[in-house]
Amino acid sequence: MDDKLKNSRDMYIDLMIRILANTIYEDTSIHPYFPKDYDPDKRQTGLDWPKTAHTMVGVERLKNLADLASRALESEIPGDFIETGVWRGGCCILMRSILGLYSDKQRRVFVADSFEGLPLPKPDVYKADIDDPHHTYAELAISLEEVKSNFSRYNLLDDQVVFVKGFFEDTLQKLTENTFALLRLDGDMYESTYCALEELYPQLSPGGYIIIDDFGAIDGCRQAVEEYRRIHDITAPMTEVDWTGVWWQKPTA
Repeated sequence: MDDKLKNSRDMYIDLMIRILANTIYEDTSIHPYFPKDYDPDKRQTGLDWPKTAHTMVGVERLKNLADLASRALESEIPGDFIETGVWRGGCCILMRSILGLYSDKQRRVFVADSFEGLPLPKPDVYKADIDDPHHTYAELAISLEEVKSNFSRYNLLDDQVVFVKGFFEDTLQKLTENTFALLRLDGDMYESTYCALEELYPQLSPGGYIIIDDFGAIDGCRQAVEEYRRIHDITAPMTEVDWTGVWWQKPTA
């Protein structure tokens, strides 16, 4: 890739990230535990819940997603992209925009969510989710219609975007015939994380990338990842993105 093309792509991705995280208009936070005023440091590291921005993951994790999506395309890793737990759809919008940036007409972005908020904990089955409060946060229940509308705002709602509506235990098993180059897991809870790993990691192409959004933030998520890696003897090193996000590359052999 020549320098001029690379610079153009970098500028486009940077602008998309600024728009998705809304560091341009600096909207306030609706997070129940943090101050409401816009804080650039919190927005950088995803420590607030923006009032209007299309993602809450923060600038650092958006940059990581863009980097790994670009690597997957440049390395020609086979498969689609997927996020499990999408909130307002910002990360999926970014992935779809990168497919367009690379003129990829074949791959799809799977947008998997209940679009009704998080499930009630099942502590009798998943002890790590006992007392998990995420199902009580109305702010996390974003409808399918709103997410589709957000895609439309970027002119990115097309047949390369596939919506997978429902709780993961009911939907992800239907994707086991698919191949993925990039998995982004943002389900918060142990159950949501382990289910996504169990159903999707075997479908991740060798050399593909997996991102765990909540590894450092939520004990249940971390436990699910550590348990799955231990059971399946996954020793690929994990790389930290910021205070919570991690990723690793699936070995090629």
